[in-house]
Amino acid sequence: MTYLEVVNNILKRLRERTVSTVEENTYSSLIGVLVNDALRDVENAWSWSGLRTTLSATTTANVFNYELNGSQNNLTVLDVINESDNFFLKEKDAHTFNSYFLNSTPQTGSPYYYSFNGISPDGDTQVDLFPIPDKAYTIYFNCILRSPELASDATVFNVPTKPIELLAYALAVEERGEDGGASPVSAFARAQNALQDAIALDAAKHSDETIFYES
Repeated sequence: MTYLEVVNNILKRLRERTVSTVEENTYSSLIGVLVNDALRDVENAWSWSGLRTTLSATTTANVFNYELNGSQNNLTVLDVINESDNFFLKEKDAHTFNSYFLNSTPQTGSPYYYSFNGISPDGDTQVDLFPIPDKAYTIYFNCILRSPELASDATVFNVPTKPIELLAYALAVEERGEDGGASPVSAFARAQNALQDAIALDAAKHSDETIFYES
């Protein structure tokens, strides 16, 4: 389902006329804003299958900071792999990384640790690697990469649309105070139920991530 189709479904629920583009009038534009708000909440609620992707960085000798192109500071890392030497990298905090670089001569070699460190000028997440690479290594970042702000009418969602539609509708009901007897409370409850159902269905694909193991 496209961005425009979701906006029109919400307009129908509100008994408003549908539009040919999200920005056709001030009210449809408002619904578009609410759909973006709902999308952000839904995408943040679970590690959706549709948002899972792999970003990569190829190291250069004696360079320890790398930009994750396309991340736009909007990702959650699941794991990091040194593909060249076939092992998982471990995350370390900034204080530990400072000690690696400041308190002794930094080690060089195949990267074994990573730590996030800043944002690039174009908005992408940056990451430090240690030991400092001594040659080219391929590092894979398996992550949840959330969607940018919706702009194009034809944009297709990567997560279930029903929770987005119902949550944006609930926000619209709340915004205008009432809707022929519908209340924000009941509308938000329906949206929450739809979100829980969608998460349950998607979580079945990743059952190992919903099991708690005692250490």
